[in-house]
Amino acid sequence: MTKVKICGCRQVEDALTAAEAGADFVSMIFAESRRKVSVAEASDIVRALGRPLAEREMKEPPALFRSEAKDLRSWFEHGGTALDRLLERKRPLTVGVFANNDPDEINETADECGLDLIQLAGDEPWSNCLLANRQVIRVIHVRDGEDEQAVTSRIEAGSAIAAMLDSGGKSAFGGTGQSFDWHLAAAVGQRLPVWLAGGLTPENVAQAIGMVQPWCVDVSSGVETDGVKDKDKIREFIRVVKGKNNEFA
Repeated sequence: MTKVKICGCRQVEDALTAAEAGADFVSMIFAESRRKVSVAEASDIVRALGRPLAEREMKEPPALFRSEAKDLRSWFEHGGTALDRLLERKRPLTVGVFANNDPDEINETADECGLDLIQLAGDEPWSNCLLANRQVIRVIHVRDGEDEQAVTSRIEAGSAIAAMLDSGGKSAFGGTGQSFDWHLAAAVGQRLPVWLAGGLTPENVAQAIGMVQPWCVDVSSGVETDGVKDKDKIREFIRVVKGKNNEFA
């Protein structure tokens, strides 16, 4: 079943709307962006969504994400299973989005805010995922003219728990409202479970899911009006995704 991530939340009310509507992930942006939040603002959002995973008392600790698999499909399928286990304990999970930030700064921010996951959206090396003190979602920005092989060759097993395909580049690390070739995304998606971002809206997300069959869809500008999160659009986006999931059930 395709999961939903509402990205770029800046207000507690927006995050709570997403949670109540059934979002699986809610993220705050710490990279340079008009949606950038302070540590204090992010902490308020995290606390409003419930105690961070790291603070929750559990009868047993969550299974570590371990896999001997070296091929992309097996590695990221194991990652999806690990995320499902975390979602059984808390929903939505909170994500901090960073781009080319210092690894120590990322870890300090994650600890101070109580983030559940980290998303790296810059042009950091994949090895930086191993420096994070949280599981990492790694963004791959699809470049103009790339084919399936070119995109897949930039995805690495062995570090990040998930791989997200997005538009954008060095001048914009997401949230641009621009989509890319979903046929290309579908081709990559046949090789490994992918998260899909870039230009998604309540009007087109059903088509995107039908074509790509992503593990998760990520939206930011597509649920905004005049640059501000729109509660009705958030609810409609999630409603459409959950309805599409029912078609595949």
